[in-house]
Amino acid sequence: MNDIRPLIPLLITAGILIGGNGLQGTFISLRALQEGFSTSTIGVIGTGYNIGFAIGCIYVTRIIRSIGHIRTFSALAAIASAASISMLLAIHPASWFAMRLLQGLCFAGLFAVVESWLNARVTNATRARTLSVYRFVDLGAVTLAQYLIPAVGISGFELFAIVSMALTLSLVPISFADRSSPEAPEAVRFDLKLLWKVSPLATVGCIVVGLTNSTFRSLGPIYADGIGFSVTSIATFMSLGIFAGVVLQYPLGHYSDKLDRRRIILIATFGAFAAGLFITFVAGTNELLNYVGIFIFGAFAMPLYSLCSAHANDHAAPGQHALVSAGTLFFWSAGAVVGPLFASFMLDYFGPQALFIYTTVVLGVFMVYTLLRMSVREGVPATPRRPRFRNLLRTSTFFSKLAAPPSEKQD
Repeated sequence: MNDIRPLIPLLITAGILIGGNGLQGTFISLRALQEGFSTSTIGVIGTGYNIGFAIGCIYVTRIIRSIGHIRTFSALAAIASAASISMLLAIHPASWFAMRLLQGLCFAGLFAVVESWLNARVTNATRARTLSVYRFVDLGAVTLAQYLIPAVGISGFELFAIVSMALTLSLVPISFADRSSPEAPEAVRFDLKLLWKVSPLATVGCIVVGLTNSTFRSLGPIYADGIGFSVTSIATFMSLGIFAGVVLQYPLGHYSDKLDRRRIILIATFGAFAAGLFITFVAGTNELLNYVGIFIFGAFAMPLYSLCSAHANDHAAPGQHALVSAGTLFFWSAGAVVGPLFASFMLDYFGPQALFIYTTVVLGVFMVYTLLRMSVREGVPATPRRPRFRNLLRTSTFFSKLAAPPSEKQD
């Protein structure tokens, strides 16, 4: 703890940001529904956040290098806080789309600041413990934040104010993190053609994760509301889907290190596919069955991004791992832009059950593509693989560096 203590302010800041972001994602969908927005309109608003996030991933390191960590964080936190309050002042789809786009850009930068700062401060001795605490903070903050929604209620100004307060208060611990900011991080380079050349399967897989998992995060509350869940039940439904992601992360990752990683990707995809079918055709409006279904869906679907990233790194040459990390995050963002938008139109026309029909179709196509890739390319043997499976957050390109053990440092 003596080694980790200097990092506690940064970890507290990360918890506030992750919790506020997780709260806002669910709350905005439900509040938009209450305001009379159509499902397709809510999907467009969700797309705005992901567009902003993709833009932020590209430009944030330039900003950090220009003005430093703390100034970048302060500016982005202030903008994101103002955008949250602005959504209450101007309740209109166009303004909400603009504010969510702005928030996506800001959160991409905020997470990049925290994670690049953490990465600069951890040592080889504290890296694993810091990462474990960070993952615990992530899981706990997102799960607990969901229950502020039924506790406070989606009507009124309170939740807008709570999100704005969280973003403002996140400035306090990071301001005490250190007397001086770390050195500016190296600029993140994007070479999207490189990732496709390295691993077409990983590229498509990251897009699929964006198409499906991000759609669940954006439209899951709409689905649960559409089948008659209470606000508390919606919070539980979303929490279970998110929390389940940690259950199979390490078992699947462990076996992916020992076997052909594409087999594990196929197993995880099939598990999420089967869970989607279960929710659509078996669970119906039964709360317990939906809880079981979404837990299984999250357990298999959430590790897919980490598995695809590990598969891409299996094929990457020395010096390419940082580019692969940036590319996987960008392609995930691209899928996250399209997924909620397309699925929201399906929900408008076919009702809430269309959400998991959509995910099963996408996952089914990906299973076919995975089998095709396995037939045309040999797998990478387990022994010579340099990188190992790492449980990755889709927060910034710096998380993959934070998650890398000393023997597998990113290039």
